Amino acid sequence: MAQSWKITGELLINCNCTVFCPCVISLGQHPPTEGSCHAWGGVHIDEGVFGTGKLDGLNVGLLLDIPGRMTDGNWSVALYIDERASAEAADALTQIFTGTVGGSTRVLRMLTGTLLGVKTVPIQYDKEGARRRFTIPHIISGTVEPIRGEKINEPVTITNSAYWISSSITVCQGSQSRLRDFGRVWDFSGKSAEICQIQWSGA
Repeated sequence: MAQSWKITGELLINCNCTVFCPCVISLGQHPPTEGSCHAWGGVHIDEGVFGTGKLDGLNVGLLLDIPGRMTDGNWSVALYIDERASAEAADALTQIFTGTVGGSTRVLRMLTGTLLGVKTVPIQYDKEGARRRFTIPHIISGTVEPIRGEKINEPVTITNSAYWISSSITVCQGSQSRLRDFGRVWDFSGKSAEICQIQWSGA
């Protein structure tokens, strides 16, 4: 029997697009600016529940290797689970972030062709003003910060989007952002990034 679940929190994505990721606006219909998408994602869960189990305060990381348009599928994905999670919470997060329990993240199951692996690792998610830092030792070291708008203290945002991740996206750029794992060695410094407030759920 499927478990009900809900997550509220924040998600970061930093990819190899040289201009802001066209997938956000085209809803995956336009190819990435470099033809294929290499990216990492980081999630911090403010409040979360899976069945009767709590997921509050946990972090999750993703490696995403997408060969063309997002909607064409055949993604290669690796999942990183916070080492602070209990065995039950780790299993719940694995089910949610592989899309096997449906709901908001079912797209991950539909589009993933290869699950590279699931690792339990220490994850650090830091908020420093508008800047976000996401770290998995020896795997991901990423800093994401909003690009400047006309009003310096207000980030550039996309609102009322049909993007499955979030209807509101803060347009960002990666700085000192690197990933090394599963044979991938990527540097996204100066590349497209985003910060999204997420409210995901499944029945």
